[in-house]
Amino acid sequence: MKKLAIILVVLALLFLWVKSSYNGLVEKDEIVKKSWAEVQNQYQRRMDLINNLVATVKGAANFEQKTLTDVIEARAKATQMVVKADDLTPEKMKDFQASQGQLTQALGRLMMVTENYPQLKANQNFLDLQAQLEGTENRTTVARKDYNEAVQMFNTSARSFPTNIFANMFGMTTKTPFEADAAAQKAPQVQF
Repeated sequence: MKKLAIILVVLALLFLWVKSSYNGLVEKDEIVKKSWAEVQNQYQRRMDLINNLVATVKGAANFEQKTLTDVIEARAKATQMVVKADDLTPEKMKDFQASQGQLTQALGRLMMVTENYPQLKANQNFLDLQAQLEGTENRTTVARKDYNEAVQMFNTSARSFPTNIFANMFGMTTKTPFEADAAAQKAPQVQF
């Protein structure tokens, strides 16, 4: 009878440990998903602002059509690229980051070209949208940082012994962090 009680206590402790390990992984996985959703939320805000920015630029100036076309096309491509939180593979993350990088470059060219249009720089709607877009870029940076922190917490748990046994058993694979575009490694040249 005493041995049965000891076996039951050991099994109960083992069950509690397995349950705690599994639930900890699930909790961290949900944090990764929430963090990724916030990254997507900020990119959606950016997309919405770009529409308004392009419309303002079109209305305020006889603008260089190629620059506007590049922004519109990059925005369309970026909105078509969707990566779900359950499918954060390195390949999909790379494709997502590439489409967002193209949009960032197109927006950069748009902002540089607007410097040649004094009536546009004086347009309050344009200035407001430009400030909102800058704020969105900052929020996006914070959201990506938070996502990477969540990925790091999850991956550390999923790869640490003995939790890695349960992660593998339940198919919880490591997540892919958000990485900078390769072009970001090279400092831009500023010319006056």
